[in-house]
Amino acid sequence: MQIDPLVPARGPKAGPHAVADQLEQAFLEEMLKYCGPSPAEGAFFGGAGEDPFASFLTREHAALLARRLDLGFAAMLGARE
Repeated sequence: MQIDPLVPARGPKAGPHAVADQLEQAFLEEMLKYCGPSPAEGAFFGGAGEDPFASFLTREHAALLARRLDLGFAAMLGARE
């Protein structure tokens, strides 16, 4: 009997620009948590289900912003073309 380890397979190494893009997205996500759009109000908004899923919406907003904006993290981290 052979038992395979539960270690996840390693994917290709991310380059410095990919790492900088992920860092920019994480930075924007944290910023949006505090100063992002406020929750909508009305009959179809709010409730017990909104809070757990608000982080998913914030993450997607950050991803969209990170794709459109270049905060210059790659240059600050010394990534070369």
